Amino acid sequence: MKIVVASHNKHKVDEIREFFKGDYEVLSADDIGSYDEVEETGKTIEENALLKARAIAYLTDELVIADDTGLFVDYLDGEPGVYTARFAGVNATYEDNNNKLLNLLKGVPMEKRKATFKTVIALIYKGREAIIEGKVDGRIIDAPRGQYGFGYDPIFYVDEIGKTLAELTLEEKNKVSHRANALKKLKEYIKNNLEDRK
Repeated sequence: MKIVVASHNKHKVDEIREFFKGDYEVLSADDIGSYDEVEETGKTIEENALLKARAIAYLTDELVIADDTGLFVDYLDGEPGVYTARFAGVNATYEDNNNKLLNLLKGVPMEKRKATFKTVIALIYKGREAIIEGKVDGRIIDAPRGQYGFGYDPIFYVDEIGKTLAELTLEEKNKVSHRANALKKLKEYIKNNLEDRK
């Protein structure tokens, strides 16, 4: 079975490919022919993940997955949430988003900086649709730390491991991150529900 990731984001595809190494071949949207970026018009990350999966499912008979991730900061009443990727504007860079978040939390004590990273994976295969969710709890620190990862990884500190997500290698991150937790559930779902439908 092959898995097509409805994304042009190389970092994301590499993480998913590494996770499934030895189990399934992982292809990107580029591997099966280009398609326009999907406008994320959903009101939730679940809706956005489904929009992206449906936009590419008609191009292939393989299992299609699309994910959307939200960072939910308690002090900011759950922001940036569904706007995580474009928190500082439509064409914002990772650095822009991080700087906006750090500015909003300036002077806020560490105990009030609790946050949850949540990834939702939408899958479509032979007419079946499903939603799988994974999350990791942590807090937003004052300044970026670490050389790995992308997005908010350098400022998202996981108390359990005493590091930011950007201080973890890809192998380490694929054991504890929100996306990893969702991918573990996805792997179980595929084994239990889809492998007999090949």
